[in-house]
Amino acid sequence: MLSWASRFNICVFLDNQHYQPPFHGFDNLLAAGVVDSVQASAGEALEELRGFMSRHHDWFFGHFGYGLVKETEPFETAGEMSRGNPVGFPDLHFFVPEVVIELKEDRINIGAVGQDAETIFRAIQAMPAEPLVEAGGGIEFQSNFSREEYIDTVEVLRQHILRGDCYEINFCQEFFKENADIDPISTWQSLSQASPNPFSAYYRLDEKYLLCASPERYLRRVGNKLISQPIKGTAPRIPGDARADEAAGVRLQTSAKDRSENVMVVDLVRNDLSKICLPGSVRVQELFGVYGFPQVYQMISTVEGELPPGIGLIEAVKASFPMGSMTGAPKRRVVELIDRYERSPRGLFSGSVGYVTPEGDFDFNVIIRSLFYNQARRYLSYQVGSGITFYSDAEQEYEECLIKAAGIKKALTGFF
Repeated sequence: MLSWASRFNICVFLDNQHYQPPFHGFDNLLAAGVVDSVQASAGEALEELRGFMSRHHDWFFGHFGYGLVKETEPFETAGEMSRGNPVGFPDLHFFVPEVVIELKEDRINIGAVGQDAETIFRAIQAMPAEPLVEAGGGIEFQSNFSREEYIDTVEVLRQHILRGDCYEINFCQEFFKENADIDPISTWQSLSQASPNPFSAYYRLDEKYLLCASPERYLRRVGNKLISQPIKGTAPRIPGDARADEAAGVRLQTSAKDRSENVMVVDLVRNDLSKICLPGSVRVQELFGVYGFPQVYQMISTVEGELPPGIGLIEAVKASFPMGSMTGAPKRRVVELIDRYERSPRGLFSGSVGYVTPEGDFDFNVIIRSLFYNQARRYLSYQVGSGITFYSDAEQEYEECLIKAAGIKKALTGFF
C-alpha cells in the first residue's frame, strides 16, 4: 500500500503499530493525493486553516510545525526561530485527500473522489511488496552540540531556573547528515520494526519526508470531549532481564524528579484546556501512568475536558500549542529561552501530524523520535531533548537524549 501511495507527491500513513492506547482511535489510516490544500506560515495560519476547513465537509490530514509558536505564543526572536530549517516543512499544511484508506485487522475501507474503490484495491494488490532494505551502517551523524557544550548549556538553564525565569524547560539538540541518500519507505519500515509506537507516521510532502515513531498524543477530540496525554519521565528498558526491567519501570513510577516534571506539565495542560473547555470540566483522568515501549518506559498522564458547542480544532490549537511536554513552564518565557539556547530550528520536530474527520473529531500526535529528510537537498536529521529542572543532572540528561534516539540509530545502522 505504501508503494502504491508513494506515486503521490503528498500522502500520510498513520499507524498505531498494534497498540491499543487509552482513547484508541483508528488502527491505520492512509491519505493520498490532493483534492485541495492549504499551506501557510505563522501569522494568520490558523485562521487560514479555519477558512479552508469551512469550505469542505470532508477528511483533513496535515501538520502543525513548531514555527507556529510565533503565532500562538508570539515573542521577539533573535535565535533559532530566525533561521531557516534545512528540511523545509512549512509551519502549517493540510489537505483534503483524493483517497482515504482505513486498515483494520479484518477489513479494509476505501473512500475515493472520482475513483472506484475496487480499482484502487486491485492496483494496490498489483504493487510489489517491497522487501525491507537492510541498513548499511554507513550513516554518521553530526551534532550541533558537543557533549561538553550540551552539559554546559544545561547548567546555564539551571541558573535561569534558580533565578525564577522558569520551572522546567525542554532543551533539544539536532543530529544531522548532509549528502544523505536513503529510501524513505524502507527506512520507515526499519524504524517501525526497531521502535514500534502508537502514534507512528509516514508523511510525504513533495520532497520532504517525516518518518515518525512517536509514543505521544497531543490532542484528541471525540464528540465534545477533548483529551491530551503529555509524556514526562523516561527510563531505559533492560532487555533480557525481566526482573531488572520491571524494577526500572517501578523506579520511574516512584521517581520524585520525574513525578515533579510530569505534574508540572499536567498543570500546564490543565491550564491550556481550561481556556476553551466548560468551567469545571477539566480533570486529570490518569496521573503518573507508566507505559512500556521498545527502548524506554514513559510516564504518561491524561487530561480531559468538555468542549462547548462551536469550539473545535482551531481554538484547541490556539489554546495549547506548542504542547507543554516539549516546551516547559511558564510557556511564554520558556519558548524565548528555547529560541536563545537551541542551535537548530525545530521545524516539524515537536510539532504535530494527524487528521480531522468529516464529523469534526480529530487526533494529533507529538512529533518526537522521528527522522526528517529532504530528498532534493539530501539533508537528513533527527532531534532529541529532555526536560530540565533545577534538580537535573546535566550528564544524565545528555544520556537520556541518546536513549530516546536508540530506535532511530537501530533503524539506520542495524544496532543500538
